[in-house]
Formats: sequence, structure tokens, C-alpha cells
Amino acid sequence: MKRKIAGVYSSNFKHAVGDGFDVVNVFPNGNNLGDRMSPFFMIDYQPETYYKPSKRKRGVNVHPHRGIEPVTIVYQGAVAHADSAGHTGIVGPGDVQWMTAGKGILHKEYFEQEFSRKGGNLQMIQVWTILPKANKYVNPNYQTILNEEIKKVTLPKGEVRVIAGSYQGVKSQVHTYSPMDMLDVTLERGGMMKLDCPSDFNLGIFILEGQLEVNGVTGRKEQFVLFENQGDELEILASIDSKFLVLSGKPLNEPAVHKGPFVMNTAEEIEQAYQDVADGKFGYLEEEQI
Repeated sequence: MKRKIAGVYSSNFKHAVGDGFDVVNVFPNGNNLGDRMSPFFMIDYQPETYYKPSKRKRGVNVHPHRGIEPVTIVYQGAVAHADSAGHTGIVGPGDVQWMTAGKGILHKEYFEQEFSRKGGNLQMIQVWTILPKANKYVNPNYQTILNEEIKKVTLPKGEVRVIAGSYQGVKSQVHTYSPMDMLDVTLERGGMMKLDCPSDFNLGIFILEGQLEVNGVTGRKEQFVLFENQGDELEILASIDSKFLVLSGKPLNEPAVHKGPFVMNTAEEIEQAYQDVADGKFGYLEEEQI
């Protein structure tokens, strides 16, 4: 049975994150997609944008996280990062950074120095996944997957990069705390992708580029296609060359209370997170001169 489509959503909520990232907040800005897409809570998308050469630092300065796993996929450009646990690194074209904030971490991310100096196009997406209640306070961790390490499935007119979960028996090396699939897909015009997804999994598609026909419904660039929890078959046809992200996961069925950089189960846990940051329990990370 084909999956029924609940709606096709567009977002006009564009905002600056720090000094340098100009993003489209796909959800949960003013809609119920964050509630309907558990264990996924938020998508911030940086469309392809040209940045002029600059000698100064650009990016997001020190900020905390707790209770979530922010996942960053870079398509163009390069982003550097560092945290209060001593981790540093660079995420370049095609790379993925899967950060487990867990019990709490301070983090900063900014344009990689050489990319900032030369200028160029930046395109990336960040998806917040919610840690289950039982795992909110795990130790912070990183899973960095370079482009060449990502498991891939070749289609007749396209490719599926298996960021998390599996597709056609090909499994990602990423560890997740709840069952989910994150598939980064490219289809040429006329290309098709078929997907089987359990009806009890929440399911949505974000279209970065192009236009798709999904079970007979049209989705366009920077739109999010949300599915009902009925049916388990999905057929995606690219009307033109397209790139999109498929998100599916077993809902946590737990309260999700959000404030700032935290997603916890109760308001009291949110206030405790802010207090713990003030008390230095997230460690120390030097601010950048941005």
C-alpha cells in the first residue's frame, strides 16, 4: 500500500545563524512538523550561497547543546569545528558530522580558514535528532564520516548515500540511539527511487534541489513532503535533476521540550541545562574573534 501524503510544506523563515550562515528553518518554525517527525526535531538548510573572500572569522561562536544529536551534511564549502571536550575537525564537500551532545557540550563552528580566505559557494544542512530519555545524558561523542567512507547504493539514474540506517540491504556505519534512516539522494531527470518504510515510522522528504513526483504529488525545491502513518511503499520520480534528503524513524513517543540549543523531556530539565552551563559543567571553550 502506498504511503499517503499529509502535506507539502514551504518555509519562508530565513535567518542568520551566527555571523556567516544564512539558513532556511524548515521546521519546527510555526508548524507541527517537529511533532510529526520524531525522532527528528529540526532542519536548518543553508542554500547554495556565494561568500566573498574574507580574512576574518565567520561562523557560530561558542554555544551549548544537550539532549540531541545535531547532524551536519556539507555539500559545498568547508566548515571547521571545535568543542569543550577537545575535539576539532573540518567537514568538507560530501562529508557528514554526527555529533552526540548527550549530557552537555560547548561547541563552535565556523568557515574553514582557507575557504573563508578564498571565498566560494557554501551549501549545507543540519538536522537535529532527539536522544531518547534513557540516553539524554550519554557522554558527548562524534562520528565523522568522510564522503568516500559513506555507504552508497547506485540506482539506474541516481545514487543513494546511506547516512544512517539502511537502504536495499546496505547499512550505514553510524550508530543511532533509536531506529532511523537518513538517506541523501541524487536523481537525474527521469530517475526513480522506490522505498519501503514501516507505517509506524514517521517519514518525510526535504527537497534541496529540483522537483519530485512522490506518489502522485509534486514537491519542489526547498519544500518538505510529510507522510501519514498509513502505507509502507514510496515511489519517487525526478521531473528534473534533483537532490533530496529522506528522513524516517520510529517515533520516540516522549515529550520534547525545546528552548534554545536544548531539547529535553521537561521544562525543569531545560532550566537545569542552563544552570549547568552557568556553573561550568559543560566545560570551557575559548571564544573566537568573529
